[in-house]
Amino acid sequence: MVLPKCLTISVVTFSLIVLLINNGVEAFHKIYPHLQSVSAISVSAVHRTGYHFQPLKNWINDPNGPMYYHGVYHLFYQYNPKGSVWGNIVWAHSVSTDLINWKALEPAIYPSKPFDKFGCWSGSVTIVPGKGPVILYTGIIDDKQTQEQCYAVPEDPNDPFLRKWVKPDKFNPILVADKGVNGSAFRDPTTAWLSKDGQWRILVGSRRKRRGMAYLYRSKDFMTWVRAKHPIHSKGETGMWECPDFYPVSVRGNQGLDTSVVGNHVKHVLKNSLDMTRFEYYTLGTYFENKDKYVPDNTSVDGWGGLRYDYGNFYASKSFFDHSRSRRILWGWANESDSKEDDVRKGWAGIQAIPRTLWLDSTGRQLIQWPVEELNSLRGKEVNMNHEKLEKGDYVEVKGITAAQADVEVTFSFSSLEKAEAYDPKWVNAQDLCAQKGSKLQGGVGPFGLLTLASQNLEEFTPVFFRIFKGPNKHVILLCSDARSSSLKSNLYKPSFAGFVDVDLATNKKLSLRSLIDHSVVESFGAGGKTNILSRVYPQLAVTNQAHLFVFNNGTEPITVENLKAWSMKSAEINEQPEIN
Repeated sequence: MVLPKCLTISVVTFSLIVLLINNGVEAFHKIYPHLQSVSAISVSAVHRTGYHFQPLKNWINDPNGPMYYHGVYHLFYQYNPKGSVWGNIVWAHSVSTDLINWKALEPAIYPSKPFDKFGCWSGSVTIVPGKGPVILYTGIIDDKQTQEQCYAVPEDPNDPFLRKWVKPDKFNPILVADKGVNGSAFRDPTTAWLSKDGQWRILVGSRRKRRGMAYLYRSKDFMTWVRAKHPIHSKGETGMWECPDFYPVSVRGNQGLDTSVVGNHVKHVLKNSLDMTRFEYYTLGTYFENKDKYVPDNTSVDGWGGLRYDYGNFYASKSFFDHSRSRRILWGWANESDSKEDDVRKGWAGIQAIPRTLWLDSTGRQLIQWPVEELNSLRGKEVNMNHEKLEKGDYVEVKGITAAQADVEVTFSFSSLEKAEAYDPKWVNAQDLCAQKGSKLQGGVGPFGLLTLASQNLEEFTPVFFRIFKGPNKHVILLCSDARSSSLKSNLYKPSFAGFVDVDLATNKKLSLRSLIDHSVVESFGAGGKTNILSRVYPQLAVTNQAHLFVFNNGTEPITVENLKAWSMKSAEINEQPEIN
C-alpha cells in the first residue's frame, strides 16, 4: 500500500538523499484532504488509455489480490470512489474472462469495522482448499495509522463473480503487531503458501529504522497466526518494504508454478516495493523451508541497485499463478506524471500496466516478462518494414497505423561494434547515463530505436532507444525511454528512465524492442522482455490522429531495421458497465 507523505515524516531527510542518489520517481504519495472528495464534473478523454486498465473516473493505485477462480479473472485495486487524488480508499473489483476486457462490480471491501475503520489497504488473495478465496488485507484502526492484518471471505463462494464479501468478527484482526514490530509500518500481506509441515505461511512488509524486512507468519488453520523468530529476509538502508511478493519460478522452461511449490527445480523470487524511492527491486535465491529463511543469489544487488521488473513508472506490483494456463502473471500500477490540478481537472488518475507473463531467463540471473498473449486479440491493421537501412541522422516514419494507440515489434541489426563508445565504469546508474547521453547526442552504435507519440515536425516525441558501449570485457547495452521531449507542456515530471540489458552481442548483433503505445503510456520491452520500461507522457500536439511513429538512428554505425511489424490497436472494453446482473 502506498503510504502518504505526511505519514512518513520520520524518514523524509533520508528519503530525499535516496532520491538525489537515484534520480528516481517522486517518492511520497501526497495527501490533499480538500481534494479527496472533489467529484469529476467531466472526464477528459485526451490522454485516457484505449487498452490499459483504468476505471471510468477517479483515482486508482495498487493492484490487489489478482486471481483466477471458477473460470473468471478477478482484479481488486485501491480506488477512491469520490475523487482523483488519494483518499477514501476501497477495494474496487473488476472481472474478466481474458485479462483484457473488464466489467466493474461493486467494491469488495471498504472501511466498516473497528479493525479497518480508517482504511482498507493493500493485500492478497489465497484460494484455500475447502474454503475458497480468502482476502488478507491491511486494516487501519486509528488516526495514528496503526496497521493490522485482516481477512474477508465471499458471501457466496459459488458465485463465479464473487460479488459480495464479508469481514467476520471472529478472528479479525488476524495479525496485530506484537513486541518489536513497528505497528505503523506493518502492511501488505502476501499470498499464502502451504508447506510440507501442513502449515500456511505469509509475509508482511515492515521496517526497523532504515532496515527493510518481511516478517513471516505461520498458521495451521489460516486464522491463528504465529510470527517466526526472524524475518524471512531483511536488508539495511532500504527502508519500508511495501507490497512484498514471494513465489517460485521453474529453473527450466517458461511455465509458472503454484506459490506453494518448492524443491531443487525452482528458484524463489522476493520482490519489494521501496516506499522511500517509489521503485521496486527483486532478487532470485533459495528458500530454505526448514529454516524459513530466504538467501538471495550473488548474481545481482540486494538493494536499490538491484534488478527491477520495470525501470520506469511501475510500482506496488502483484503476481498470481494462473492455473488455467500454467503461467505466472504480473500486475503493476503506473501513476500519473502530471500535477494534482491536472488530475482533478481531467477527472482521473492512475492506470494498471498491461498484465505480463513472467518466467526465469535461461541464464538463471533474471526474470523475463512479456505482455499476456490475449493482448494480441486487439491488433487491427498491420504494417511492415523490412531491411530498412538507417544512416546517421535518419528517421523514417511508420505510416498506416493509429500511432497514438499501437503495438510495435521491431528487430534492429548492425554489422560492426567497432564504433561503440567507450564505457566508463563510473556509469553504474542507467537513468543518469540516459539523461547524460539522450537520443539527440550523436553516438557510435546508437542511439537507435523508435520515436513514439511524435508530432509531425518532432516538436514532441518520446524516444525509446538502445545505445551500445564498449566495456572492458563485453559490450554494455543501455535501453532508454526518455520523456524530456515528450510534451511542450510544463509542470510535468519528464524523467529519462533507463536500464541496462544483459545480452551478449558477440555472436548475434541484433536487438529487439516491443513498445505498447496508448495515448499517455509507452510501455516497452527490450531484448524479448529482459529490460522493460513504462513511461507516462502527456503530448499536446502528438495526440489522437496527430501522433506519428518513426524509426531512427543517431549513431555513426549504420543500423538496419531487419523487420518491423506495427498494429493499430482496438480499444478494450474496460469497466464500462457498473455491475454484472
